[in-house]
Amino acid sequence: MAKLGFCGLGIMGYPMARHLINGGHDVAVWSHTARKAQQLAADHGAKACGSPAEVGRHAECVFLCVGDTSMSEQVILGADGIAAGARKGTAIVDTSTVSPSSSREITETLGKRGIDFLGAPVTGSKPGAEAGTLTFMVGGDQAVYNRVRPYMELMGKQLFYCGGPGMGLNAKLTQNLILSNILQAFNEGMVLATKAGVNPELMLEVLDKSAARSGLISYKAPFVLDRNFFTNFSVKWMHKDIGLMLDSGKELGVPLPMTGLNQQLFQSAIGAGLGEEDICSTIKVLEQNAGVEVKRS
Repeated sequence: MAKLGFCGLGIMGYPMARHLINGGHDVAVWSHTARKAQQLAADHGAKACGSPAEVGRHAECVFLCVGDTSMSEQVILGADGIAAGARKGTAIVDTSTVSPSSSREITETLGKRGIDFLGAPVTGSKPGAEAGTLTFMVGGDQAVYNRVRPYMELMGKQLFYCGGPGMGLNAKLTQNLILSNILQAFNEGMVLATKAGVNPELMLEVLDKSAARSGLISYKAPFVLDRNFFTNFSVKWMHKDIGLMLDSGKELGVPLPMTGLNQQLFQSAIGAGLGEEDICSTIKVLEQNAGVEVKRS
């Protein structure tokens, strides 16, 4: 049994922490919403903490999953952050999707205190977190990764070591760049076909039997046709990730014209009040403009 910690108990973090507990470990937890930590303690035997620093004092390895770069920096390095309570030799693993440059800076800052750090963003959304089948993309010292990998394997089935600090985040942002652009292509195509009079279910069958076949489309399309936009991965968080992609493109001198336009499409969806809905709800913006709705007949 290891002494572990988890900070951030949202739709991803809560089930991830639960898997660590079910793996037989002593897990201290903290959430900005205190009742979530208390619920995990009551239902699954976690140790509810009043601050990230308290989690750091408890654990030899602390995971976190929060919304954005500023949250990550505050939870790790803030006055009451994990590092304030952690001992030398503690490993902190950030599974959030944040700025690669920030992750590199955190690695350096923690290293001066003798604390190990990995940037290990995940993909798989809520279903993957619930099932323990997430994919991790890890950046940082490989020896640290090898040390904490058994805990990660309780939460995920695909683990990729991508290289030094920030490299896992570069891989994650690339994946989300491709995913978000495919999603907008799907939105445009399905609205166009529906407006022309093609049955949406038939159109999906055509796509599935052609070179345009996509795992993302196969998974998301039924939700669109059923008008089910329950959140697995929200519009607002993908919009945040697109911003990180564009920041990385600027830093590396890589033009990202499609992604720049896609950022505006996601911004339009947020402006339409869809920020908290699933990313597949972005199709509603085009539907409203075209005067059609992509749904089952």
